[in-house]
Amino acid sequence: MSLNSLDLTKDYPRSPRAVLGGYVVAGRTLDKCRAVIAGTEGEYHFDCPLDQQFLEFAGISAEDFKAFVATGADDDAVAVWIGENGKKHSKEDIVKWNNDLRYKRISEMPIELQVFLEDYIPENLPEGKVVYHWFDVYDIEEGRI
Repeated sequence: MSLNSLDLTKDYPRSPRAVLGGYVVAGRTLDKCRAVIAGTEGEYHFDCPLDQQFLEFAGISAEDFKAFVATGADDDAVAVWIGENGKKHSKEDIVKWNNDLRYKRISEMPIELQVFLEDYIPENLPEGKVVYHWFDVYDIEEGRI
């Protein structure tokens, strides 16, 4: 298991834009899940609202996902498992869902998340960085953009 898990006290999980098994967010969810299992999650949380969006759309429970990840499965095995155990979606539906999340503006999010981000962004992102889409918050904070 330790070969697959990141130490999220020292490293960042994947960008939510990274695709695993055809889904955005899935790789990040997997990184955080592995870190929780290994006890190296730091400030990150598995089954957070972002993870829940992926898990809900994929039709997978957080508990089942975590149990499979705990077997030590690599990325490819997890991708196959998602395909075999999740809801069956058309390629078009997955692409539409991916793009909805990739390009979701904060103003399009539920109001409780908008309120949270209203304070979070100025407190946690460098001054002058512009957030165009929700995923920008993660990628700016973690130094990818």
